[in-house]
This record gives sequence, structure tokens and C-alpha cells, in this order.
Amino acid sequence: MKICAIGLRGIPDVMGGIESHCQQLYPRMVESGVSVTVIARSPYVNQKKYTYKGVNVISVWTLQHKFLETFMHTFFAILYARLFVHPDVIHLHAIGPALFTPLARLLGMKVVVTHHGADYDRQKWNGLAKFILKTGEKMGVLFSNKMFVVGKTLTERLKVQFPKQADKISYVPNGMLPSFTGAIDASALPKELSLSSQNYILTVGRLVPEKGFHDLVTAYKASSTHLKLVIVGKADHQDEYASSLVGEASENIIFAGRRSGDELKALYKHAKVFVLPSYHEGLPIVALEAISAGAPVLLSDILPNKDIEAPEDSYFPVGDTSALSEKITSLDSLNLDLDQNAFLYEFNWDRIAENTISLIKMTGKKGDNQ
Repeated sequence: MKICAIGLRGIPDVMGGIESHCQQLYPRMVESGVSVTVIARSPYVNQKKYTYKGVNVISVWTLQHKFLETFMHTFFAILYARLFVHPDVIHLHAIGPALFTPLARLLGMKVVVTHHGADYDRQKWNGLAKFILKTGEKMGVLFSNKMFVVGKTLTERLKVQFPKQADKISYVPNGMLPSFTGAIDASALPKELSLSSQNYILTVGRLVPEKGFHDLVTAYKASSTHLKLVIVGKADHQDEYASSLVGEASENIIFAGRRSGDELKALYKHAKVFVLPSYHEGLPIVALEAISAGAPVLLSDILPNKDIEAPEDSYFPVGDTSALSEKITSLDSLNLDLDQNAFLYEFNWDRIAENTISLIKMTGKKGDNQ
């Protein structure tokens, strides 16, 4: 079976939840005998063609633009796939690219869509963009052969909203990395950040409004904590929001840029707490990574975060900086204990890859919108 993946920026080590999802999923599928080609976006990869852990990656040009990039690249990538890759199945990621599901079907290809979250809830989008994304969601549901959804609550909502397509909508979550569970000494923490174990609060993600890092900074400054705040990540597109956020940097508010490998593992492992104050998620991989590393978590109470089913004390009302500040101040009195082994079983990438392969092999069967 030959799969062509479209909708992600690229792999490996390209920032983003969808990219992290694909970087873990596809090499495991290749190990099971599936051929996978990822069509990457040219601004995010350095080579035209290369292989990553058995996954073929091909760069196709697109304009690096906050609003046009995804749609332009998806259109070109689908045409490229039809003319040069000849896959058995197109795997589209996110509801923006899913807008082109009918095009891929008209070109004679089977299509699987992974719905990574209700992107029309993102704060950066205007009314027209939200309408286009909602249309993409609808096109993905109606015209795909299969739709995978990373969140439990969203899966059930879509089944209710589209009852005739309910049988082809499946819950396929993001996973956790067992590699984060192993021990790693505090000496692996980035030296230039001057951190020590348990003396900092951590968050990880792109510097975009929907991640809510501005709320975290406000809550941190209002708290009476002695801990430092470490923000790992950067912006895809340097804009006024990212610049303003980075302008809050101080001796105790540290913007650490992108981190990976042992540095990222150590940052998770030795954090006093991991905080994700986001307004929008699919199923947050960074929170799962933190849990797999053994870090307690504080999460905004949006439904995708609630789907993780962390302890009650782990949640605070989204956008409520006073509530978050109070939790930061009183960390030691909160019950943030997690059953790490239960999470590692539930969100196991090997099991997720096996389930994905099984469901994709069912595409085109009766009832799958041939």
C-alpha cells in the first residue's frame, strides 16, 4: 500500500503538532510494510528529496504566507501526487487541506483525512477564513473515504453532526513518546538558560495567540511564585503578537527558542510543572510529552485538553489569568498526580500506527463513500 501525506509542513523536527504527529506515525507505518511519501512545503525543508526513517519526503514549492500557504500548497501537492507519486491513498492532514478532498476524489484517488482540531476556533482567523475552514471540515467528512479525529469529544460531535457519515469517522488520537520516560540528569538542561531541577515552570509551543502564552505571562507576573517561567518555541511568521510576547522577556521570563532531543527531554523532566493555557487544540502532543516525562500539568479547560482526563486540579478556566495565577502560587497544595503507565498505554504510538493502517486498508469498502 502506498500513501501520500499532504497538509504538513514537513518532517523531521519541523515545529507543529501535525508535524510531530506525522514524524511519529509514518516511520512506524513504514516498518509495517507501508510505503509513505510526504509532500513537504518548500520553506520548511532544506532538500528537494530525501528519506527520513524510510519515509520519502518531497519538497513542493509554496509561498510562505500566513493565510495562503496551506491552501496553495495543498492544491499543488494533490496535482503533484496524481501526476508523479500515484498513491493508493492520499492522507490529508487538517481541515484546511481537507477543503481539497473533492478535487483528490475527482482525480481518481482515495482520500483519508485526519482532523487535528477545529481550526476555525483559532483567534488569528477572520470571518472569511473561519467559513473556509468550516467548509473544509464539511468537505472532509462528506467526500473522504475515512476521517480520523484526534479528540474524543470532537469525534462524537462530528458523528452527531453528520449521522450519515458517522461510520467512517474514527477516533485516532495523538500519542506519547516512551523515550521521554527514561531518566535524564539535570546537567542536560540547556546551560545558557541557567536552570536547575524543579526551579521553573515550562510551556512549549508556537508563539501564536491561540496558545495563550500571553495569559501565562500575565498570570505568572501576578503570582507570588519564586519559580522561573520558560517558554520553548518560536513563531512560524514573525508578527506583532510574537514580537510583543518576546518583549516580556526578563531574568525570570525566559524565551528559550526551539529545543529538541535531550534538551527538550530534560526541560520536561525537570520542570516543576508544565502549563498549557491554550484556547485551541486538537489533542495537545506537548501535554502528552510532558506527562510521559513525568511532569505534572496545568491545562486550560477547553474540551480537547479535558479529553486528556487529567486530575481536576490540573484544569483552570481558559483565559482566566487570576485562576491560573492562583494555581501557580499554590502548586504544592494541588493534586496533580497522574497514572503515567495508563497514559502510556492509552496514547501508544505503536498501537496508533497499527490502528491507522487497519483503518486505511478499509478505504473503498462498502459504506466508505466510494
